[in-house]
Amino acid sequence: MPELPEVETTLRGIEPYITHQLVDALVVRQAQLRWCIQDNLSDILRGQRIIGCHRRAKYLLIQFEIGTLIIHLGMSGSLRIFRDNIPAPLKHDHVDIRFKNGVVLRYHDPRRFGAILWFEEKHDAIPLLAHLGPEPLEDNFNGNYLYQTLKTQSRPIKTALMDNEVVVGVGNIYANESLFAAGILPTRAAKSLKKKECITLVEAIQKILRRAIETGGSTLKDFVDSEGRSGYFQQEYKVYGRANEACKVCDTPIQKSIIGQRGTFFCPRCQR
Repeated sequence: MPELPEVETTLRGIEPYITHQLVDALVVRQAQLRWCIQDNLSDILRGQRIIGCHRRAKYLLIQFEIGTLIIHLGMSGSLRIFRDNIPAPLKHDHVDIRFKNGVVLRYHDPRRFGAILWFEEKHDAIPLLAHLGPEPLEDNFNGNYLYQTLKTQSRPIKTALMDNEVVVGVGNIYANESLFAAGILPTRAAKSLKKKECITLVEAIQKILRRAIETGGSTLKDFVDSEGRSGYFQQEYKVYGRANEACKVCDTPIQKSIIGQRGTFFCPRCQR
């Protein structure tokens, strides 16, 4: 599933080509995504200008003067930019946004768990986004905030990190990698972390996410960026997907368990 680095990579790839551009047409070849694309969306967007592009958690927010188009990539979605020699759509190319300057933004989603939603509100007033926690790369996500938020929570720290009301965008891959970098076992009760450990963990999360963005995110199956390129952060994984392989720090075999129905990878020696 595309996580924050993949969504941020996508945003940075499409933003220069679509901001300030006028929509010429919206072509919907398959409306049945996670939620059905509304019937009149093509009429709403035709002739409208994009005034800004943003990311909130794993949502891409395309801002028009009359409202906000939200795109969620789901488990297998991606967005491609085409500028010249627009190729014929493939089987899972479900939506095109065509612009008057000839650029096409194409939404591809084999599993169709993504979403394209229209809201008349500006992005800071959309109910869907109202209960999200802080962005992990912004100043209000810090060690003191994390300590105060976790100090009464008995659930595993990995589960807490993947809760969008605690912090947004830290999905399964990056929770595993961040906890390893911080030396914290994913099974530990969230409330057991001391303030110093919370500071270390926040620093690890931010370092891991920034590095993942630099490397174009992770491509395990479907994800490609707006130019069709795979990410390569997966080449730097220390624990994720490495069950029974030697830890790159201490040579102890990496262990795997299931927490919250998600595969969880850790080194029993490096993490405590």
